Amino acid sequence: MDTENLARLVYLTLLLVAVGGYFLIQIRRRPGETVRQAALWGLIFLGTIAAAGLWDDIKGQVMPRQAVLGDGRIEAPLAPDGHYYLTAAINGVPVRFVVDTGATDIVLTRRDAVRAGVDTGDLAFTGQARTANGTIATAPVRIASIELGPIHDSNVRAVVNDSQMDTSLLGMTYLTRFARVELTRDRLILER
Repeated sequence: MDTENLARLVYLTLLLVAVGGYFLIQIRRRPGETVRQAALWGLIFLGTIAAAGLWDDIKGQVMPRQAVLGDGRIEAPLAPDGHYYLTAAINGVPVRFVVDTGATDIVLTRRDAVRAGVDTGDLAFTGQARTANGTIATAPVRIASIELGPIHDSNVRAVVNDSQMDTSLLGMTYLTRFARVELTRDRLILER
């Protein structure tokens, strides 16, 4: 037995002695209450183990993820909020996008633009975009590289949004680069 396993064994033995000793003292003083508390802690422990064991299944429902299939297709499940999300590497930095067929351009939030290496201090917000929240100012930029799974594009046109926006948008100028864009009831499929 190596020293690491020996140290673990000693630690677990001391922990068992401490918890077991406390349990024995308490069961002599107040047996009914101690059994109830032990049962409660046992259920909490079992619930935690069950949640940890099922986390991959739960995560797929709570936080759906895109997948690159063997034939190069990219699939993204419909998120619980009714949107499709894709994560693309902008200049090597992962950025989460809402797929927005109502948006013309790739629209980066200021935060995502800064993370991707765009100097937002020198941007000229001369463009305009009409949104559900009114007209907003935009600044044109060029993205050196955008990678979505195995698909790589260089020198891509985009805009940086001057208003408050939580998530960047993947609009039609990028989506039209694909040979096939299919929206089904619960899945987005992109294929080149």
